[in-house]
Formats: sequence, structure tokens, C-alpha cells
Amino acid sequence: MLTRRLLIAGAALAPLAAQAQTPQMPAAGRRAWAQQVPQIRLGLLGGENEADRLGRYEAYRALLEQTFGVPVRLFPAADYAGVMQAFGAKQIEGAALGASAYAGAWLDTNGGVEPIFVAREADGSIAYISVMVVRADSGITSLEQMRGKSLAWADANSTSGYLIPRSELRGAGIDINTYFSRTGFGGGHEQAVVAVLQRQYDGAVTWASGQGDESQGFTRGNLRAMVDKGMLTMRDLRIIWKSRPIPNGPMTVRADLPPAFKADFTQFHLALAAVHPQIYAQIERGGGQGYAQVTHAMFEPIVQLRREEAAERRRRS
Repeated sequence: MLTRRLLIAGAALAPLAAQAQTPQMPAAGRRAWAQQVPQIRLGLLGGENEADRLGRYEAYRALLEQTFGVPVRLFPAADYAGVMQAFGAKQIEGAALGASAYAGAWLDTNGGVEPIFVAREADGSIAYISVMVVRADSGITSLEQMRGKSLAWADANSTSGYLIPRSELRGAGIDINTYFSRTGFGGGHEQAVVAVLQRQYDGAVTWASGQGDESQGFTRGNLRAMVDKGMLTMRDLRIIWKSRPIPNGPMTVRADLPPAFKADFTQFHLALAAVHPQIYAQIERGGGQGYAQVTHAMFEPIVQLRREEAAERRRRS
């Protein structure tokens, strides 16, 4: 089964060896590639309110601008599809995407985007998990008790908030169309969890590193971010299901950009965690070990899952 092949491909997701030496930030100054890339436009995925997204990324935006001497503009989208469509229209140069959103953009652009690196978790691995949460006072303590209850997905283009939980639940023999009383989209990871807290849904799926203190929302992820912002405490929620490891989503750039730009952009990020740890923690919603370079091959199983999900939708229509 494809999901199993994807999630037991441990070699690609296991902790990576520490780098032999700390990467250096690129020297500040305008580059020759600026003639072709006069500004760096970065899409920001939905899933968090716009003001918080822009606030988290401001120091990062300013550092990029200072380093490369070109304007850097941030474009927060209402949902994942907005960023994916911006790649197709060549309205952005890059964006940090989830694995499913990357696969969708790759399919939509006929290979017109490429992944360049992913975040490393606290143990050096490059994987995270999907979790299903319910209110702690709901009386629901297991996936079995979600039968006949309502479930919020995060976004149709989210890996942990839609694609992987649907695939794993189907793999466990659950007919999603009949098992739950209803399903719907929360409008993003943060919004889906809020919908559970406000009793609009019984459960929701979202993302977490799966590492560290669960009572604090793990080392990073949507739950940790909401705890850090004072939107909830983990005492408010109960986690009743966890997925197998999922490949971390990649920083994605247009394939047609100059190789020198991609090299400089990659070097900047490989050095970011060591040289500017606070900026790294802000944009990654918690701690980790920096970034690791990747290629499209790591995400090919996710591309196949996207194709399967599209085929399933066609069968239902």
C-alpha cells in the first residue's frame, strides 16, 4: 500500500548526521542574479491569522533584504491554494510548503517548482506527525469513539491536516464518508483547533513535531504555537490519534530561477539557525537543528498520494 511505503521509508526521514562545520551566512551585497530577480516575493501559507504570520516573518524578511540588497515582499494567502496558484502564475519566487502543497504545485506547474531544503527537528530528523485532537472534557478518548462525531480538516492541500490522515484512516478500514457524522474544513490548522475549542467540531487534525513535551504542545508545530500565543493550554485538549512519520514540507522555489539565486538562498537558510536562532525559531514555530537539503525524489510518494486522492474524488462525484 502506498501510504505504508511512504511512511516506512525511514532512511530518508531518520535523524541526519550533524554538519561537519557551521555554514556561513552569505556576505551582504547585491548579486548578479538581481537583474533576473529584482525582488524576492515569498508566499506565506494560510493556517494562522495574517497579522501573526507577518509578525513572525518580519525579522526574517528584513534579514533577507539586508543580505541580498533587493526588496523582499511577503504575500500571506488565505489558504494553501492561494500560494500554489501564485507559483503557477509566477507571482512569487518561493514559499515554505507542506509536502502535499508542494506535490500539488509540482503537478499543477508540470514540474515548474522544486524543493531545496526542509526543517530538521530537535533530534535531527526531517519528519513530523499528524495528530487528531478533541476537547479534554468531551469524553472522547479514542478514534473508535469518534464514530458518529464531527471532524474538521485543516485545509484540502495540507499534508497533516488532510491528505495523510485520510489515507491512513482509509488504510485502517474506515469509510470516512460514513464513519463521521460530518467533516468539513476549519480554514487552516489554527482555525480547525479553535473550532474544536468552540465546540463547532468534535475533533480536528493538525500538525506537531511529535517530539518533546506533549503537555507543552511538543517542540514545535501548530499546537506549540497556539500554546506559546496563549490561545490554549494542552489541558484543554486530548490527543487521540497520531500518524506515522510524514516528510517535513520543503522550502520551494520556481524551477526557472537562476541557479546562483538558489545557491545563495539555500546557503542563507543553512546558516540561519546557527547565526540567527531567534529568527529561525520564529519562522519554524519552535526549535530544531536548522535545515537539510532535499530533492524532488523524497516527495514522489506524496505526489502519488495526491493522484490517488484526486482519483477518489472523481469516483465520489
